[in-house]
Amino acid sequence: MTPPRHRLLLAAATTLVLTGAGTGAAHAAPPPDAPEQIENGDFTAGVTPWFSYGTGALAVTDGRLCTTVSGGLANPWDAGIGQDGVPLIAGAEYTLGFAVSATPGTAVKAVLQLGTAPYTTYAAVDANATGTAQRVEQTFTVPDGNPSAQLIFQVGGAAAAQTVCLDDVSLRGGEPPTPYEPDTGPRVRVNQVGYLPGGPKNATVVTTATEPLPWQLRASTGALLAGGTTTARGPDPASGQTVQTADFSSYRTPGSGLTLTVDGETSHPFDISGTLYDRLRADSLQFFYAQRSGIAIDGDLIGDEYARPAGHLGVAPNQGDTSVPCQPGVCDYTLDVHGGWYDAGDHGKYVVNGGIATYQLLSTFERTRTAPTAAGGVGLADGTLRVPERGNGVPDILDEARWELEFLLRMQVPAGQPLAGMAHHKIHDRSWTGLPLAPHEDPQPRELHPPSTAATLNLAATAAQCARLYAPYDAAFAARCATAATTAYAAATTHPTVYASPSDGTGGGAYDDGNVTDEFYWAAVELYLSTGAQTYLADLSASPHHTGDVFAPRGFGWQSTAALGRLDLATVPNGLPATELTRVRASVTAAADAYLAELRRQAYGLPMPGDADSYFWGANSSIINNAVVLATAFDLTRDATYRDGAVQAMDYLLGRNALNISYVTGWGEHAAENQHSRIFGNQLDPSLPHPPAGSLAGGANAALQDPFAAQLLAGCAPMFCYVDDINSYATNEVAINWNSALAWIASFLADQGDAGAVPAPTCSARYTNYGAWQGGSGFTAQVTVQNTGATPVNGWSVRLAFTGDQRVREAWLAKVTQSGATMTARNEPYNARINPGGTATFGFNATTNGGANPNPGLITLNGAPCTLT
Repeated sequence: MTPPRHRLLLAAATTLVLTGAGTGAAHAAPPPDAPEQIENGDFTAGVTPWFSYGTGALAVTDGRLCTTVSGGLANPWDAGIGQDGVPLIAGAEYTLGFAVSATPGTAVKAVLQLGTAPYTTYAAVDANATGTAQRVEQTFTVPDGNPSAQLIFQVGGAAAAQTVCLDDVSLRGGEPPTPYEPDTGPRVRVNQVGYLPGGPKNATVVTTATEPLPWQLRASTGALLAGGTTTARGPDPASGQTVQTADFSSYRTPGSGLTLTVDGETSHPFDISGTLYDRLRADSLQFFYAQRSGIAIDGDLIGDEYARPAGHLGVAPNQGDTSVPCQPGVCDYTLDVHGGWYDAGDHGKYVVNGGIATYQLLSTFERTRTAPTAAGGVGLADGTLRVPERGNGVPDILDEARWELEFLLRMQVPAGQPLAGMAHHKIHDRSWTGLPLAPHEDPQPRELHPPSTAATLNLAATAAQCARLYAPYDAAFAARCATAATTAYAAATTHPTVYASPSDGTGGGAYDDGNVTDEFYWAAVELYLSTGAQTYLADLSASPHHTGDVFAPRGFGWQSTAALGRLDLATVPNGLPATELTRVRASVTAAADAYLAELRRQAYGLPMPGDADSYFWGANSSIINNAVVLATAFDLTRDATYRDGAVQAMDYLLGRNALNISYVTGWGEHAAENQHSRIFGNQLDPSLPHPPAGSLAGGANAALQDPFAAQLLAGCAPMFCYVDDINSYATNEVAINWNSALAWIASFLADQGDAGAVPAPTCSARYTNYGAWQGGSGFTAQVTVQNTGATPVNGWSVRLAFTGDQRVREAWLAKVTQSGATMTARNEPYNARINPGGTATFGFNATTNGGANPNPGLITLNGAPCTLT
């Protein structure tokens, strides 16, 4: 995956043998003013967007693009330099020209071709390159059209090693491209999936009218259900449109196939239902199974079209991830780093991207222990996902997160080696591979890249989460995580400024980050929450991020992780002093207030500014992450205003946007389906599937950082800077850290049901820990609940969750059971009734192997949350 805003652009290269033959017919040269189809052919912008395969790294030397090629390659096409996204018009005239040199000398062939099987050749130009640069130029007519052809300079096949250089590459000809006009459908833009009965219901209408307009909500039969008047909003900078908004929140009756009509236009159909998001929770998490490396994907679990052999286990043509060497000069050992998730559209695996994605899955689960609406995790229990581990007694989301955690642990530098305890930044192919390419068919050598402080702190943070969350299910794995976390944190403290190189972007994203103070804060928070150790409390308290503003208007992400620590400090039970905890929680609600204000300013109702800078690589995930802050504020305060903001933010992702498109595959009347991915390449090869339902596209990107989007969408208003095409990796890629954001918010939304009024608490609870036993192997605690309601409670069940490995040994005055970290106490026959104002008390002894042991953050009485006293 290419991270937002900061990485050099790199296009995909084909590594497969060219099939098809012939060249375009020779013809008179196009006129001098014919359009140029090659981007950066003089290399003044560096290597962007050129790629190579089977060669050394690309570099610009003395204004020329140069690389090295090993001798002895069997075929010319075994090594190449190329550019994707070259538009060709059938029957049009083109002149291909370039300057080329090779030392000591070799044949070079420039081929315009289809970039996927059957690799049809549209034109080919031969050159005999020597140590002196020569200009080659040929004019031809192409027989077939292709809006996104590939230019490849085949440079393999020589007996001796070569240094090959290119300059002044040009392809002139063809007609200027027809301006791209997206099909935006009806001018009434709605959440195409639907709305929660008690939640906000808003739509945006594109219209030239300046006065408010009547709207009609109709059933699938056409019957009128409700009506009202829109609000004129005027020009919307993000979309370049003049719009009005309609609010039909007062209509709360469930129904399917409803439509909204305004200004003579009728919207796509949608539902009103309290179960809208139940399946999206599962679908968004299913994406991770489809991205797994090192395991055969079972079609019985996910669909036969997605079944494939295990990738990168060393079965030919793979060179495998089970014994991966470092880049030259980085280390002298190999590591078994199999498993984990493929990051995005490529076959790379990156610790900093895997870190935030793993965190969000673990956070999704940890929320079930403290959020009143999460119902104790019923929606994320064992058997709720289609994963091979289902039925093992462990919540399926933890099984999925563990697949990545095991990989992250394997990326740690072994003891006795230089930089021991650090984590390698990434592992991926030596060169970029083509589209499409199944993981088990990838022939590229794999390499470990240097360790980095950022990667090491991502490992420390997620391994610390692992230590507390897996303790009730697998004590040995939790202990392994705890050791890795403390070792990584200590190594990062010893080596605090080991940064990933921004130029290390051949074959995979660079993921460079020159400021890791936020990662230090996040890791210290997670270690404190898991261990309770004062040293980590001192470190997090000393961080500038502890009191600074960590919630940026444009959201958080892999490169800005301080918000992760703040959110967990606010929600995960801990030992912070009450005044400090109040301040931390207030910072979350203050950020949520700012996002709500922005949401209300935006005519399309998204909690992010409307300027071009807010539409960047993967911005959809940042929009969701701002919604995560809104949802967390609701969990902390039970103020429905925050919940409604989080609910409304999803409207943009699911169709209420300028393009009238749902950015989630399989969700909505008009949804994205051609996201950039080597695995899910249906657009290029119909025998392959589309990305599975629940896959989130990166979204509108005003920077247009790929040649396909740059050519197609030049001059676009920010919200229009998106195209559902596999070639547009800057607007339409998938990524694990984008889907992890979607999974978190989808789980929250599924927990809201009808999103009705939040009931006032009818109980209070007091938890008293009488302290650790001598030797620290356990503790004694007592819980008292009071009925603060107006009616008696006849029969009670009290539920709370521990933070780690605490296990109830015996209890009194209640029948106590425990599942994972969750304890449930039920009344005895003699104390079943709690009158208004009355109390019930029970106590227990519990064992623990140490670590943090704070009071629970949520205690419920018969499923309803109690006020903690």
